[in-house]
Amino acid sequence: MSATSQKAVPSFRSRIGRDARSGYPPVPRRYRLHLAPSCPRCLRIAVTHSLLGLEDVLPLTVLPAVPDAPHGGYEALRRLYGATSHQYPGPAAAPVLSDDWTGRIVSSHSPDILHDLTRRFGADSGARLHPDGAEQEIEALALLCEQDVDAAAQRAGDSRADGPAREAALATLAAGLGALERRLAGTEYLLGDELTAADVRLWVTLVQLDTVHRWHLDAAAVYRITDHPRLWSYARRLAAHPAFAPHLDLDGIARRHHAHCQGKEAAGAAIRIVDWPGTSGGRSGRN
Repeated sequence: MSATSQKAVPSFRSRIGRDARSGYPPVPRRYRLHLAPSCPRCLRIAVTHSLLGLEDVLPLTVLPAVPDAPHGGYEALRRLYGATSHQYPGPAAAPVLSDDWTGRIVSSHSPDILHDLTRRFGADSGARLHPDGAEQEIEALALLCEQDVDAAAQRAGDSRADGPAREAALATLAAGLGALERRLAGTEYLLGDELTAADVRLWVTLVQLDTVHRWHLDAAAVYRITDHPRLWSYARRLAAHPAFAPHLDLDGIARRHHAHCQGKEAAGAAIRIVDWPGTSGGRSGRN
């Protein structure tokens, strides 16, 4: 299936309601998350799930790092997809929030799942991932990560792009990282002294930049990216956090990337930006 046809397949987007009057009330242990932390969308959900302390409220099933069914799907999810939509045309992909009572999928849309974890299951957890009055700033930082880091790194590493296009993408990437570096001057997290959803989003973006996008950048580009010491020190510090560390599967991310990537490996692949916990060697972004 082509990328275009996959995008045309709708995701399931039911929501967890506030109480028993909704179709899916937030009943403890009724629902289950199915995640492959090698996928960035799943990694964000897994870290959020841990930060909210939902292990006993919302069980989590970890899927293999590399999808084992056609078109990026999972055999373990095929039954859920089939029960939810007869002859579902798309891949049985993660993430999935399922309902153990009905054997069907509630949602496969990661933003909705993240929202419901925070607002419905984690409201009493004590973790303030969305502080009052900070939602607009969190959304702006998520957009910066998506457009000026993720997408820009993808364009900068595209071997089909001409020189000016790659340089423009790299300039956007450097500017985005620079803006994030400045935000961390004198503060522990993006919004101050409190860890929020913005930090989860940025950390997963940085993991992807070092473990996936770096493989397609030349050495000069990677050295340019490393020139943000606060940012990469922050990334490594969060990687040691008890809510982040268990979900960082570097080997799984690499296997997932190499199983499906058709891009050319570049010289930057040999230059590790961060010495992630549990690894050794390479050039660290910590100066």
